[in-house]
Amino acid sequence: MYRIAIVQAGLSNPSTTRLLAEEFATVLTEVFEKSGTAADLAIVDVRAVAGAVVDATLTSLRTPELEQALQTVEEADAVVAISPTFKGSYVGLFKAFFDIVDTEALRGTPMVLAGTGGSERHTLMLEHAMRPLFTFFGADPVPTAIFAATNDFGASAVALRPRLERAGRELLARLRASVPGSVATVGTAASSGGDAPVSSVKKPLAERGFGEDVVPFATLMANIGKAR
Repeated sequence: MYRIAIVQAGLSNPSTTRLLAEEFATVLTEVFEKSGTAADLAIVDVRAVAGAVVDATLTSLRTPELEQALQTVEEADAVVAISPTFKGSYVGLFKAFFDIVDTEALRGTPMVLAGTGGSERHTLMLEHAMRPLFTFFGADPVPTAIFAATNDFGASAVALRPRLERAGRELLARLRASVPGSVATVGTAASSGGDAPVSSVKKPLAERGFGEDVVPFATLMANIGKAR
């Protein structure tokens, strides 16, 4: 069974970001079920742990609720990341949450990048802001990114669904490709030789990750003048 974490950083309740997360969860469930694939989906509401995120940033202390949210993301086989758009980029709460996600946890993890905003003019936020962030993590975003503007909700929401389905199919294909030999299909003896569905294993970490050869700034400062 594939574990999928949908991280949404909507700042109000309800919010269009939360609505997009719920709609995507429904679509992903349908896409996976049609392919005979089991999936366990969990929506991580960053707003619910906002205070704990700030405290952890300042003190490194984490509440049990924040630990659970981080564990859900770090142990997921795939992640959907959704942020509202503020001044041309993802919202600060979204970034603060991923600032305390383990640097290696998302390496090789298939992802869908998604955002919401009042206008389609902010669509490129996904490419010039969000995609570079997850490139740092070494994640594996699918080609289709989802941006939902105000017009994508309500009476015209039907236009959004085909994009969600396409991203869902790409995510499923990426998951299957990232776990060699794993079928992760719904079933018992026919698929796993027992009573439980096949469990996927996250893609192995690369031997050398992005940024591993970077010298810490404190080390650079300590070495100033030593070569003279």
